[in-house]
Amino acid sequence: MKRTQLFSKTSKTSPSGETAKNAQLLIRAGFVVKEMAGVYDYLPLGKRTLEKIVQVIREEMDAIGGNEISLTALQSPDAWQASGRWSDDVMDVWFKTKLANGTELGLAPTHEEPLTKLMKNFISSYKDLPVYPYQFQIKFRNELRSKSGLMRGREFWMKDLYSFSKNQAEHEAFYEKTAEAYHEVYERLGLGDITYKTFASGGSFSKYSHEFQTLSDVGEDIIYVHEGKKIAINEEVYTDEVLADLGVARDELVAKKAVEVGNIFTLGEKFSDALDLRYTDEHGQQQTVFMGSYGIGPSRLMGLIAEHFADEKGLVWPENIAPFKVYLVRIGGEAAIQKADEIYGMLSDAGIEVLYDDRDARPGEKFSDAELMGIPYTLTVSDRLLDGGEFELKRRAGGDAELLTPEALLDTLV
Repeated sequence: MKRTQLFSKTSKTSPSGETAKNAQLLIRAGFVVKEMAGVYDYLPLGKRTLEKIVQVIREEMDAIGGNEISLTALQSPDAWQASGRWSDDVMDVWFKTKLANGTELGLAPTHEEPLTKLMKNFISSYKDLPVYPYQFQIKFRNELRSKSGLMRGREFWMKDLYSFSKNQAEHEAFYEKTAEAYHEVYERLGLGDITYKTFASGGSFSKYSHEFQTLSDVGEDIIYVHEGKKIAINEEVYTDEVLADLGVARDELVAKKAVEVGNIFTLGEKFSDALDLRYTDEHGQQQTVFMGSYGIGPSRLMGLIAEHFADEKGLVWPENIAPFKVYLVRIGGEAAIQKADEIYGMLSDAGIEVLYDDRDARPGEKFSDAELMGIPYTLTVSDRLLDGGEFELKRRAGGDAELLTPEALLDTLV
């Protein structure tokens, strides 16, 4: 893509009223626009990065047998009333509205109830199980305090997967497989070494659930980390009893701030009982489907990664989720323009994603934008280097600039 085709612009100053570092940087770099507290629009660069995070998650969910679907955001009350979660006294994050005829509707904060109801059309026999539908969708939650930029929103992207199993043993096997897939997601996003599977409250579903918590100075949670076992305990279940169950001593744990980046729940038969989701087993007996729920927030991850990898110059994206791999800067007259056009075509033909700064702008402005946007490589084509047939390549993450021939350039980037 050429910069002259990109309508979004960068800014030298942070937006007023925005205190979160990730949102400040993403707005300044032209990735998102803030509509209101906790609600952000994704511009072309932001959409590309979000979609790449989504793709990493999608690949790992597909690898463990997930079936991708897309459910409606508008929800009628019946399924939620059956489970007892339509009431604001039980679930206080609802956004609700009414149709012109007075019928009350809600904007889904999660999808256990509607998907359980939907699966009654497809599950009747043990041969239909297990099944693992999942989706990527904007969720709506009426958060009392929306802060931390993309990391706590009223409207946000969520991957939610739901498991439908024949029994608890089958569920637990998939539960552990999902935990491993989550670890792979965070590893691929550059957060693996600071992300912990964390014991948390299971609420009304089970004794424990598990969160995935990434260490961060901007985290809202306190977790107690056991470095040796690579596990952690959320402050909410930090009792002599979470400790006994895990077989760890209190003095081996270290308190740290963290951001929740995913969670997995054993739901058991709560929703399948409420909505009468059953199957006939091998002996002709009716059994209740055993369920689980597994969430990851792609937009929250985007905000956390923006915050975690930034430096004083701007964003520093991992290569696999950056909106483009190379920021191509041309400096000089007609010869440099012609050569830059040629290099742009060569890299694009090789499948390398390039943002080509073809604007009539000062070199300093172009380099500053490349750094602010966090593009992994800046490639400079200039009059000064043309005689030697080389081009300057510099990594955003640091290191000295290299002078490379076109052939060496392709070898390095491919």
